[in-house]
Amino acid sequence: MVCEITKDGDRSPLLPDRLEQGDFFVCDIFDASLKGDMASMAHPIFSLSTKPDRRIRRYEDGSGKKYVEVRPSADGLATIHDRDVLIYCISQIMAALNDGQKVSRTVRLKAFDLLKATNRVTDGRGYEGLRSALLRLQGTQIETNIVTGDVEQLDIFSIIDRARVIRETRDGRMQEIEIVLSDWVFNAIQAREVLTLHRNYFRLRKPLERRIYEIARKHCGAKAEWRITLATLQRKCGSASTSREFKRLIGTIAEQDAQHDHMPDYSVRLEDDVVVFANRRQPEPVIEALTTAMVRLTPDAYSQAREVAPGWDVYALEQEWRVWMADGGLDAPANPDKAFLGFCRKVFERRGRP
Repeated sequence: MVCEITKDGDRSPLLPDRLEQGDFFVCDIFDASLKGDMASMAHPIFSLSTKPDRRIRRYEDGSGKKYVEVRPSADGLATIHDRDVLIYCISQIMAALNDGQKVSRTVRLKAFDLLKATNRVTDGRGYEGLRSALLRLQGTQIETNIVTGDVEQLDIFSIIDRARVIRETRDGRMQEIEIVLSDWVFNAIQAREVLTLHRNYFRLRKPLERRIYEIARKHCGAKAEWRITLATLQRKCGSASTSREFKRLIGTIAEQDAQHDHMPDYSVRLEDDVVVFANRRQPEPVIEALTTAMVRLTPDAYSQAREVAPGWDVYALEQEWRVWMADGGLDAPANPDKAFLGFCRKVFERRGRP
């Protein structure tokens, strides 16, 4: 047994600290803002079905270079509601990182806190649902070449590596849980490849509503508006519906949103075979003056910005760039793309990875 030795050679009266800091991270931040990882927001990792989904799903991007293949276990694919567990863990870890704390991909949490934070019932149904979610998350396997945190994961891995109950009540109800996140998810967290989600995300009833909100949050971001064809949206959602049924489902969501404004952050409307997401968050007046066509960025600017400032949310950088120009009283640049890329390059040089 190794004992601690003081500088003067005396043995420390304390036993060695066998529980090294960083072996696991304890979730105890109750006001953490909701965070989702960008990789699974952009790609259809989770099933929208409320029944066991045992389909093998493969998604490829437009270039055909990036892919993700998701394989279910006997319990079926992890669902969009199972994702709540990941969102809770990611939110807690990001809050701790922002506070300068040491974190780990091994996470300990109280089941009751997770159920409350994700707007779930806290009776027996809630605990049983959580147990089933952990089984599906551990059983669902992913094969992909999509990079998270500059690490290309080429092998097959589960969404979470392991989950176990640390403590139970006398009647067998989970009290404390330990979850080991996959490297793929933890790499994204460490690289801060995450986006903030609206609190009402957990209040959305329909799985499809949650999924299209994630897609809008990822692709519309801070832009005033974003358009996507129904066919492309269905592919990104991973929906197994017919194209006709999918259009009906999106149309219903758009009609309800027009009546109740219930979709967080972005309104949804359907124009023929195009879905339009409009940003509900009003831009600051000083920024509005810089959102004219004179300072409109091309699609290439965003892809190049990701290269010069890896790990950064380019839409957040765009907002910061516009505020910087407005605060400085600068005129609209003659070449907006070049000016924006120069700004992104300087941010990365000065601050490194976010």
